[in-house]
Amino acid sequence: MLIDEGHRSQGGENSIRMEQALPKAAFVAFTGTPLLKDDKTTNKFGSIVHAYTMQRAVEDRTVTPLLYEERVPDLDVNERAIDAWFDRITEGLSDEQKTDLKKKFAKRGQVYGADDRIRLIAYDIAHHFDKNIGETLKGQLCCDSKASAIKYKRFLDEIGLFESAVVMSSPDTREGNTSVDEASMPEVSKWWKENVEGGDEKTYTQHLIDRFKNDPKLKLLIVVDKLLTGFDEPRNAVLYIDKPLKGHNLIQAIARVNRLHPDKKFGLLIDYRGILAELDTTIKDYQDLASRTQGGYDINDLEGLYQQMSTEYKRLPQLYKQLWAIFDGVKNKSDTEALKHVLIPRLEERGSDFVDVNLKRREDFYEALTEFASCLKVALQSKTFFDDKSFTDKDRALYKETVKQLSSLRQVVQQESGERVSYDSYAADVKKLLDKHVVGVGVRDAEGVYEVGKMGQPQQPEDWSEDKTRNETDIIRTRVTRMIEQELRDDPYAQEAFSKLLRQAIEEAEKLFDHPLKQYMMFHEFEEQVKARHLDELPDAFDSNKHAQGYYGVFKQNLPEAFALLDEKTQEKWVKLAFDVDNVVSQAVAENSINPQNIEADIRKKLLPMIFAECKGLGGGIDQAKRIVESVVQIVRVGRLDV
Repeated sequence: MLIDEGHRSQGGENSIRMEQALPKAAFVAFTGTPLLKDDKTTNKFGSIVHAYTMQRAVEDRTVTPLLYEERVPDLDVNERAIDAWFDRITEGLSDEQKTDLKKKFAKRGQVYGADDRIRLIAYDIAHHFDKNIGETLKGQLCCDSKASAIKYKRFLDEIGLFESAVVMSSPDTREGNTSVDEASMPEVSKWWKENVEGGDEKTYTQHLIDRFKNDPKLKLLIVVDKLLTGFDEPRNAVLYIDKPLKGHNLIQAIARVNRLHPDKKFGLLIDYRGILAELDTTIKDYQDLASRTQGGYDINDLEGLYQQMSTEYKRLPQLYKQLWAIFDGVKNKSDTEALKHVLIPRLEERGSDFVDVNLKRREDFYEALTEFASCLKVALQSKTFFDDKSFTDKDRALYKETVKQLSSLRQVVQQESGERVSYDSYAADVKKLLDKHVVGVGVRDAEGVYEVGKMGQPQQPEDWSEDKTRNETDIIRTRVTRMIEQELRDDPYAQEAFSKLLRQAIEEAEKLFDHPLKQYMMFHEFEEQVKARHLDELPDAFDSNKHAQGYYGVFKQNLPEAFALLDEKTQEKWVKLAFDVDNVVSQAVAENSINPQNIEADIRKKLLPMIFAECKGLGGGIDQAKRIVESVVQIVRVGRLDV
């Protein structure tokens, strides 16, 4: 069995399945990517049979030589102003949250996307290409985000020396080093809608590839992750690099410009990101490739490797059991809200302090999930795991689904617990900051004040620390959200109304970000309102009967015109009808307690004539009456059958 692209996806489950289908086959792999000694490809296929190195290819004149030039832009970054801004914008965050946010900024390399930096590089690229690249040749610019690619296109168009085009995936696809979903960035979505007809990514990309090969007007392709591997166009003579590249990805990328063409003596690598050290290290790692061609691994090393994998994946059942033991008290393990409830912070008063009683469980969950996921990752790379009869396909699917489910849960819990700060809420501010040349430094305020007379007393909300107040607010918001989603299922009208009020409360809370106590009091009062199911637009007659209130809400939802102009007398009629419906339901539940399967039929039989009479008086018909009755039956299913 001959395997092409031996470096790609040959260590995963699909590859192992193929081996199982051909148990007696000998596998020989080809790859155009040089290999490190401990690379997965050599683990998979064994020692290298024959190597044809890049240097040998240049000597044989099957590819062009590559020339590298570093042109890192000189930037004036006002670090003091940025630090001052960061302290102001994160005033409400704890030290741990600030550290987490700084890590996110550092990982995303925000300074690289600043407008002035990209404008400067675009100007340099335009003039470098115009002066140094022949009329018949072309180039690529690789950058690290869709937003940066769009900026490059805009600035190159403003300069106007040649035509360029952006090649990227749709906004809702994450690429390369982009950790943030760029679909939330309006400029990316706007560009996509305006430039990709019908949103057909495949057709759009192929059209640009065809133009790049055949249309002399299109000179430069601006790419994010696309066309950096497997894209061969002899006219491609220069690669402008503005993204971090290393290892195999680096070798694959620079090989885009080493194809032979009569007008091309060299392939040019123009580096704006400072990858020289990485390039030097990568090339050095591959220098001894030919000398170790016949080396390979000792058979004892391979046997030890398989034994190690077997020992590892045999732990999966126990690790799985330990992981789910953390949620022993949760009946429905597929209920995300129920799982989250036992993990998010829950503060209890211990003496004069408040303690997060879920902290230990949360830390145990993180550790158990990490260990289980790491073990499964090793297992899925092991052929013996798939041959082992003690594991079924159902087991393997269950383990993978568990990692997916609980990894998503971990992300939500970390966010709601304040252990991670949402980057997206700060992204726009970061962009504005870095797009400015000068940022002022503000006056340093005192870190906080204490009222001595209240020190040592049991704390009231007014006396909580800012962190504790924000945590309590987050917990209430989570609790209220769950209450609306689950406990109000027997009152669709109240559920819809409180959902709208919750969204309004969240919007109002965002405006009160600098006033955490006001945020807490607002959500606390809202929670009490939800518990009481109190809505100003509903009559007080239902204060003691939530079921009748639910049926009244059904009338409001299904007969909006009748309730648009409601006088006192008409309202009393509908209130009475709601209580009548409640009496019918209560009677049906009581009379059919031995045979509960008859409850719904009994309710339909008794209610339909009653509701139809009211609908007919309003000019409605039997279909309208049936919809109302079915809504009542649905309320009974979720809220009354436990009576």
